Order: sequence, then C-alpha cells, then structure tokens
Amino acid sequence: MVGTPKGKINQHEKKWLDLPWQKVREAVEVKLYQHEGELYVLAKSQGRQAKEKAMRRKLRRMRKSLPQRDRLLVRIGAAKKEAGRAFGFVKIQIPKPAEAVTRQTFSFQLDKAKLKAAEQRDGHYLLRSNLTGEDPALLWKHYVQLTQIESVFRSLKSELGIRPIHHQLEHRADAHILIAFLAYCLHVTLKNRLMIHAPGLTPAAVLEKLATIQMVEVWIPMVDGRWLVLPRHTQPEEDVQALLHHLHLTLPSQPPPRIKASQMPLPPVQQAATQPSLW
Repeated sequence: MVGTPKGKINQHEKKWLDLPWQKVREAVEVKLYQHEGELYVLAKSQGRQAKEKAMRRKLRRMRKSLPQRDRLLVRIGAAKKEAGRAFGFVKIQIPKPAEAVTRQTFSFQLDKAKLKAAEQRDGHYLLRSNLTGEDPALLWKHYVQLTQIESVFRSLKSELGIRPIHHQLEHRADAHILIAFLAYCLHVTLKNRLMIHAPGLTPAAVLEKLATIQMVEVWIPMVDGRWLVLPRHTQPEEDVQALLHHLHLTLPSQPPPRIKASQMPLPPVQQAATQPSLW
C-alpha cells in the first residue's frame, strides 16, 4: 500500500465519478478502482481537508507581507517561508538583476484556477495497492499502519537513542539495537497504559517526570572499618506521586543493604609488609 501523486487523480477522474463512496471509519470515505492489475483507493478525509484549508489561510498573511516597492527581494523569501506549500498558488513576477523594483517590474497574483482545483481535492489522496480483493476498511487499516511505523522509527532514533551507533564490533551493535527495541516495547506499553488511564499525556512527558526519581547509594562507616551501603531510590515529589497513582504504578521496594569489606584495615603484620621501607 503506497501513496501516489495527486496528479494521478486527474488521469483517473472520469473513472471515479460514478463510483459510490464507502465509509471505512468516522470522517473517512474511499472509492475503489482496479487498473492494470492494481487497486487504486481514492480516500477522502474530513480531518485532512481541514488541515489543507488551514495551510492555504497563510496566503492572506503572505499577501500582506509582500511589499510593493523597497526591500522586496529581502522580504519575499520570508513571505515564501511563511506561506509554505501554499506559496505555489501565487504567480510572482520579480525584477531582473538590472531592473529597479517598481510596480511594472514586480507583480503577484493568485493562480485562481490552480487554487480552485486544489479546493475541490481538499482531503482527497490516492493510494495504490496490489491487494485487489481486500476489504476497504482493511486497506485503510494497512495504510494507517504505515504512519505508525514511521512514528516508530522517529521514536527509536530520537527518544530512545538508537542512532548514532558508535560500536565497532557487530555483536555490540546488535546488542545496542536489541536494548533500543526492548526500550521501545516498554515505550509502547506505557503509551497503551496512558490511553486507558491518562489520554492527555504522552510517553515523553511521563518519562520526563519519572526521570526525577533516581537511584543513590548511602555509604555509612562502621566501627570495624567496613562500610554499610544502602542503595535507595529517591522519594517522588507530590506531582510525580500523583502521576504514579493515576497510572496504577507502584515503585519497587527499597533494595537490601550491602556491606563492603574492601575498606577494612589490614592486620598489623600485613600493614607492616605493605609500608614502604626507609632503608
């Protein structure tokens, strides 16, 4: 299941017109058509339609930001960046290097035909699949999985740090990837738990809060020279404790203490043997 350029819609437009829309989920409808052994899926999404309309609203701000005279060539770049892809709906005539910036050498106007055609296709996009006999709802589910997979790779590379890999040996690189994958499994588990108990939170926000809980070791000297080591995790702040309660998570018990004998004083005979000789 892959996406296709919007220009393909024009090539197949007559074949779509008489086909019925099939609803696959809330605010999403599709039309199916087989061509040269492949299945084309014309999808229409209300959410995407609203997004594309919002993008073109930037045209108004761009038109206001374009000056008519001085500083044109400097500010036109800023206007193009502000408009984004909506800049393609504007026809601009800019002066040549040797020409002055005047109303005769510079002009801009909306490409109304191109804008009208884009408005008619708002929320529509064309997919192509070799699964010619699949149910429309199942095809849509497969397509949505592509966006989920892309999100996985972004999460692995950024939040979980699978890249860059500085290891030189293959087995160490494999171990690095394995640990990142296991971390992602926990990431997904946390995400699913949030969907149930706290839909407004993201895994990244929760992990940032939980990062305030740290492991420390308290070393206490004993009278015989040994050390009593108390591994402890810090107590969460009130907001972190409320978050743990909301997610039905409990911190593990504090680890048992340890005794370190490496700091014990040596017997007198060994002390004498280890002291440097003055002779």
